[in-house]
Amino acid sequence: MRRVRCAIYTRKSSEEGLEQDFNSLDAQREACEAYIASQKHEGWELLPDRYDDGGISGGHLERPALQGLMQAVDDKRVDQIVVYKIDRLTRSLADFAKLVERLDQAEASFVSVTQSFNTATSMGRLTLNVLLSFAQFEREVTAERIRDKIAASKRKGLWMGGNVPLGYQAGGRTLKIEPEEAATVKALYDLYLEHGLIRVVKECADAMDLRSRRRVRGEGLVSGGIHIDRGHIHHILSNPIYAGRIRHKGQVYDGQHPAIIAPDVWDRVQQMLQDGAAKSRGAKSKARRSLLASKLFDETGDRLTPSHSRKNGTRLRYYISHRLVKGRSQKHPDAWRLPADELETLIADVIRKNLSCPDFAIALLRDVSAAEIPGISTKLQSIQSAKQCLALVARVDLKPGQVTVLLGHREIAEQLECKLDRLDISALCIEAPFRMRRRGVELKLHLGDAPSEADLTLVQNIVKAQRWMAMIKSGKTFTEIAKTESTSKRRVQDVVDLAMLAPDILDSIALGEQPDGLTSNYLIRSGVPALWSEQRERFAKL
Repeated sequence: MRRVRCAIYTRKSSEEGLEQDFNSLDAQREACEAYIASQKHEGWELLPDRYDDGGISGGHLERPALQGLMQAVDDKRVDQIVVYKIDRLTRSLADFAKLVERLDQAEASFVSVTQSFNTATSMGRLTLNVLLSFAQFEREVTAERIRDKIAASKRKGLWMGGNVPLGYQAGGRTLKIEPEEAATVKALYDLYLEHGLIRVVKECADAMDLRSRRRVRGEGLVSGGIHIDRGHIHHILSNPIYAGRIRHKGQVYDGQHPAIIAPDVWDRVQQMLQDGAAKSRGAKSKARRSLLASKLFDETGDRLTPSHSRKNGTRLRYYISHRLVKGRSQKHPDAWRLPADELETLIADVIRKNLSCPDFAIALLRDVSAAEIPGISTKLQSIQSAKQCLALVARVDLKPGQVTVLLGHREIAEQLECKLDRLDISALCIEAPFRMRRRGVELKLHLGDAPSEADLTLVQNIVKAQRWMAMIKSGKTFTEIAKTESTSKRRVQDVVDLAMLAPDILDSIALGEQPDGLTSNYLIRSGVPALWSEQRERFAKL
């Protein structure tokens, strides 16, 4: 009698009930075992190996147990596959054809215990093909019905599941706003409206420490919680979900969830994105990159964020303390707002000055020989442009009167073409004094050893004040002076008090050595005390 080695295959589409002591897989196997036992007279023997796929759809062949079973068939270790129903093996006619081809090559077959046929006969194959055709038809009709239901639900503005967008949390068939994440989304839209470039938005977002949603998955695996990349930023900016809308197959419908971004603002952002995409890919943007983005910190440890404004069509760049961006409604008198060009020039000057110093070349490497010093100095002194200097920066710390620059050890090692362990890390930290001087509304930054410059706006206003004071002493009124000087009476009244400044204060102003806060705007706004002693006391606190 020919021996027929039988393997039982069981499958269940969902995981529901699999935790039970006797589940659907066990029931299928029990029925198959009984059928094999009834065919004992034909030489059928049950193999001990189990092939169970729990919680896996029959719409594809990528199933671990099925793959293992077919490998056993290919190895000619199985002669007959026994299943409870044919749809346990596959629901696809195309997949069935592939399985039958492999079974034929291995001279094996399979049988369904509840449908009374097997593929060992031509009639069995015909019946099976008909059944599988209906099974595939049923599966496709079900899929169409589900797709139609999803489309109808989305037309009504319902949330139909999927990955919940940043800024929301799922609430049944709608979405609820998650306040902290929504603030991140609003910040990204504000940054794009301000800068118009996703690259700049990315730099600013990193400087503001904006992060994606942190997820904790099964077995404690953590994902997300990282800086948002440019692709994710573009997706957020172009997703109509944030305007209270639902998108489906290229169509957008009004949603039933609350909007994080006003619809008119979202529409404006889409127009900006389209305008940006329409530009030639080869065209260079006129916007300058903030070379110190994410590297600047003030004395409180707060990061300085790139920002910009426009005046008379000119784009003015700044670095501002992050707390000014995060808490715009609050006052932060200790926060920094520095002109980017001035600050980048100052930092580059600090670096360039140290790189050109022979002592720096000696201190930079451990166990440096005299023969190496000229080559090291030449390489360091070749770094001249501000862009080259700032590319070496790892971190910059600012506090009143002092800037501390930490150079990146990898960048320096690459420049010198030496190993990292040869660098003396302590030499990479550079400290330098600096001063801030206001020139009218403009803020100037100077290294500590740079010559002082007078505030020309303040000096000019003092000269005017002294001239107008002389005219008052000669008997002219404010109105007459205003008419003569082609200005307003109020302007004359505001400025003339500058003529009352103490002589030593006037001398310090002429030399550019007055306190940083002593500007024309300050004096006109706060007034000039009548007593010189009171002037000295008040101005010393600036």
